[in-house]
Amino acid sequence: MSVGLLAVVDDILSAAMKASAKTAGVVIDDAAVTPQYVHGLTPARELPVVGKIALGSIVNKFVIIIPIALMLTAWAPQVLPFLLIIGGTYLCFEGAEKVLEWFGFGHGHEEQEARDEKKLVLGAVRTDLILSTEIMLISLASLDKGMGMGMTLAVLSVIALLMTGVVYGAVALLVKLDDIGLKMAKNKEKRVRHTGTRIVRSMPAVFRTISIIGTVAMLWVGGHLVLANLGEVGWHLPADMLHAVADFLAPLGVVIVWFGDTLVSAIAGLAVGLLVVGIVLLIAKIFGKKPSFNEGGANPAAVTH
Repeated sequence: MSVGLLAVVDDILSAAMKASAKTAGVVIDDAAVTPQYVHGLTPARELPVVGKIALGSIVNKFVIIIPIALMLTAWAPQVLPFLLIIGGTYLCFEGAEKVLEWFGFGHGHEEQEARDEKKLVLGAVRTDLILSTEIMLISLASLDKGMGMGMTLAVLSVIALLMTGVVYGAVALLVKLDDIGLKMAKNKEKRVRHTGTRIVRSMPAVFRTISIIGTVAMLWVGGHLVLANLGEVGWHLPADMLHAVADFLAPLGVVIVWFGDTLVSAIAGLAVGLLVVGIVLLIAKIFGKKPSFNEGGANPAAVTH
């Protein structure tokens, strides 16, 4: 391999790592949201389903997101904010549905749907499309504007593979922790057995926590996408509100600013989501149909492993 080629590879990897660092928040959200779609399956089907979702994520990135993002960036950048608003609204809708289910306003389909792999995978890949879109667009915005199309494509490809591996590797580990705990509980060493037993006993609480974090992540990311991009299309008040919160909390430190932004975005996301749910219910009532909430996902609090 020539020195020149090594230098190009090094430039690609350096640019990819630098851009990826700015997507950390969304990557964490993606990893928190996805286990909700897998929990409740039989242990033998967990990793295969995670694999299917990961493959769907790769297709999302390479077949849909990257080509469209590059084309729109080159020829119609003004369309991107509208697409992000639509995607953010969908995340708000999904998050609001889950919040309503917590308070008993679902339709009771969770257990049946938890066993329908096709619906689970479809729902997870659909949600991944939106989260992956934000990851890739944040990465794209972080790249050097003078970078050529070929170099940009190469960097985005590395980021797509890296982020998919990180997210779904973490998801696979999360959903198999109970199996790991069961194997440890059968170990000859007493200390290992006790650790394994604690892992197994803690898993229901872990998945309830993941469910809550995943729902908040949907509302936060969705709300932030809507608020920030409304400013990009001409309505600056929502984005100005986020900036005002950040400026007000700035003296308290970066972590407090992050929590403030997250809280405001999540509240806005819940409001948008509830509005969309109301519209969906109204349309369903007009046409005499009964909507089915969360066709693609299961409520982890309602099913057992």
